[in-house]
Amino acid sequence: MSKLRRPFLSGRYFLITVRLLKRRAKLTDPDFRLLARAFNRARAMHPFYLTAWVFLPDHWHVICAPVYPTTISLVIKSVKQSSMSAVNQQRGTEGELWQSRFFDRALRTVHEYNEKVEYLHLNPVKAGLVCRPQDWRWSSFNEYSGMSAEEQ
Repeated sequence: MSKLRRPFLSGRYFLITVRLLKRRAKLTDPDFRLLARAFNRARAMHPFYLTAWVFLPDHWHVICAPVYPTTISLVIKSVKQSSMSAVNQQRGTEGELWQSRFFDRALRTVHEYNEKVEYLHLNPVKAGLVCRPQDWRWSSFNEYSGMSAEEQ
């Protein structure tokens, strides 16, 4: 079966979900740091806006918009490859880290965008990792709420 082609939609924000392979150990704080660095490297090579994000032990979500000619596929491929290499090196392992496919949803309205930002920020609470979204360090929630690093 051929791979699904994603159309380029300039100026459109997407909710992206990437899942860890089931056989891989859950992500921890050191892995999350490497994932954050992978996003910074990807943004330096392929321009895109990253407006909301959350990293969880078995998956991550971001809301982002590619800047032409960058595509969502190019951004996610870059992040997945860079983070896989860094995490494998840190853990002394090798092989794939992420599921080969990722899930994307084009956000068509401001209301839908705001709903997905809230969904993303509540994800650690729903997963039972924390009681309040501001208690999960690996999320953009505190940036949205205006909390400084010291207040976190």
